[in-house]
Amino acid sequence: MGEIQQNIIEVEQRIATAAKKSGRKREEILLLAVSKTIDVSRIKQAVNCGLKELGENKVQEILEKYDAMGEDVCWHLIGHLQTNKVKYIINKVKMIHSVDSIKLAEEINKRAKQSNIIMDILVEVNIADEQSKFGISPKETLSFIKSIAFLDNIRIKGLMTVAPFVDNPEENRDCFRRMKQLLVDINAEKIDNVNMDVLSMGMSNDFEVAIEEGATIVRVGTNIFGKRVYPQQ
Repeated sequence: MGEIQQNIIEVEQRIATAAKKSGRKREEILLLAVSKTIDVSRIKQAVNCGLKELGENKVQEILEKYDAMGEDVCWHLIGHLQTNKVKYIINKVKMIHSVDSIKLAEEINKRAKQSNIIMDILVEVNIADEQSKFGISPKETLSFIKSIAFLDNIRIKGLMTVAPFVDNPEENRDCFRRMKQLLVDINAEKIDNVNMDVLSMGMSNDFEVAIEEGATIVRVGTNIFGKRVYPQQ
């Protein structure tokens, strides 16, 4: 058994355990394999083990890997997206996780309309109010969603956050709990065209806590592919 296959089995067991612990079903949670900096042959090993949904931070990496990976996979754009890059991926991704400005939402809507598709998006929330992170502040999230809900060619499916990097995953439990509460509160407003049930949160170092607090997508890279090797600058 290869290293990647072994890693996936371990991650799957941990997801199942965390789901059971919180009274949820394993099927409620999507394991999104984060393939940034990973070469196509290694990604294909993960796909052969059943991971058909892949997350990339950069538009360029999706474009480089798109043809080689073929039609069997679905791509998610999970990193910061510049408005001038939307046109390159609008026909290539299943979901954009990182919508954090009206300008970006409008551009996605415009490009989706031109392509005659409806693009599923998540609103990125900076739940811990970190200066270094993108995202809408929690208190502005409701008004932000109201301001883009009327756009015809996007569908707001839920919320995403990048929690602080911590040594002890328990330190992020409060962030994840607040994200879940924010999702519930916004749904309770019954905004036209908005019915959100996706919560993208939790990564290799804290995905179990995220699942216990309601994550429906966990974004796992290192625990599947091993430590990333970044090209020398």
